[in-house]
Amino acid sequence: MAESASGLQRNRIHRALSRPNLLMGADRELVLLTGLAAVILIFVVLTVYSVLFGVAVWVVVVGLLRMMAKADPLMRQVYARHISYKHRYKATSSPWRRY
Repeated sequence: MAESASGLQRNRIHRALSRPNLLMGADRELVLLTGLAAVILIFVVLTVYSVLFGVAVWVVVVGLLRMMAKADPLMRQVYARHISYKHRYKATSSPWRRY
């Protein structure tokens, strides 16, 4: 790689390796899971109303997921980690706080 004027080595970080994995602007797994739930609803009930309701629910939820991904693309992973650590860390300002 090229040396800069300060003598430090610079390496390129390709955008495809550092971007979050999104589908339709939202978290990929949540969009696919929502689509699967909507398709199951549509094909289990098999009425015109279920089709309209399933499509409407999917569009609304994907819109909400896109807003969530715009705020933080890794919000699902952060929330899952938060839930897994909840029993280890107490909600206090400091570990040395007196109760």
